Amino acid sequence: MDLTLLYRGPLASCDYDCPYCPFAKRRDSRTALTADREALERFTAWAAGNTGDRLSVLFTPWGEGLVRSWYRRALVELSHLPHVRRVAIQTNLSGRTGWTAEADPDRLALWCTYHPGQTPYNRFLGKCRDLAAAGIRHSVGIVGMPEHLAEARRLREDLPERVYLWVNAAEGRTYTDAEADRWTAIDPLFPYSRHPHRSAGLPCRTGSSVVSVDGAGTVRRCHFVKAELGNLYDGSYRAALRPRPCPLAVCDCHIGYVHLETLPLYDVFAGGVLERVPAPRT
Repeated sequence: MDLTLLYRGPLASCDYDCPYCPFAKRRDSRTALTADREALERFTAWAAGNTGDRLSVLFTPWGEGLVRSWYRRALVELSHLPHVRRVAIQTNLSGRTGWTAEADPDRLALWCTYHPGQTPYNRFLGKCRDLAAAGIRHSVGIVGMPEHLAEARRLREDLPERVYLWVNAAEGRTYTDAEADRWTAIDPLFPYSRHPHRSAGLPCRTGSSVVSVDGAGTVRRCHFVKAELGNLYDGSYRAALRPRPCPLAVCDCHIGYVHLETLPLYDVFAGGVLERVPAPRT
């Protein structure tokens, strides 16, 4: 079967200090980092051995993964497995990018977020250009806060036209129509992010062809529904995979609502759902 896994291990440390993030400048202990590395290596070994499925993997760490060698190694290793369709990670792109030369560019992808005030603009832009020159699939994005608008416009102007620049609605923020129009001029898909999506009782691919996995191997339908489906490593999750409606009132995060069957986003992002890269416009 085709199975998409959203993996989030215990890593919770980040090298940035974004005011809108609870994990800003958080440090993991050596013990915690060792536990995260061991959990990721266990997951990677499982993925390598699970050749009966066609896998797609998105790493969604609370912290920044690419500054850790084990995340870079996992991405490279998974990208070379013939039964892995895509392996991607969410990143602030603060680390080096040269390691991507070791990966299969047809399977590796990065979901990159620019955080103004946390890194020099030209440094971030330069890394994006390096990825583009190396043929690494990636999207670039920014949080839609008023103080980020000028930087977002600048970034859209400087990025290659083929690189999608997405805008996430700031959590808890209500946008006037005029404000939303300004962000939509940068990201035509911003209206999907502007409001939470009603999801209660609606069909969703999570729990069927998409699942969330934590560092212990506990499988849930997604990051936002706590009910457990079983464990990845003993195979108990398999019996629980089936279509089911969403139990939550709303879904307001892209990695959740992109899988709602009532939205057209699998068509919009055809071939690039994990890394948030839209299908080419015809």
